[in-house]
Amino acid sequence: MRTFQPLENVEYHDANPYAYPLQVDEHGRILRFALKPGQVVREHNAPHSPVYLFVLEGTGLFAGGDGVEREFGPFTLLTFEPGEQHEIRAQKEELVFLAFLHGSPIP
Repeated sequence: MRTFQPLENVEYHDANPYAYPLQVDEHGRILRFALKPGQVVREHNAPHSPVYLFVLEGTGLFAGGDGVEREFGPFTLLTFEPGEQHEIRAQKEELVFLAFLHGSPIP
């Protein structure tokens, strides 16, 4: 068994959001995203996996396939279908969330 404390040693980068890989193997990956206020994870998708996001700290604007931004905060779970476009924007405070994906990022 492995354990993680997802809010310990959170690292932020000035230029861009930072995705720290907590767990990566052939079955899937868990990434911890850390965004400073105003930073954006630009629109993208995961073509071969659903994406599950769990907000740990802060408030952000999350847009799914419809392009409409909605505000969510701590303890919110968001799900995106495989191939669904999504974008995340930190608001006035730091934003930390986990992303869970299936499969390996390398085919």
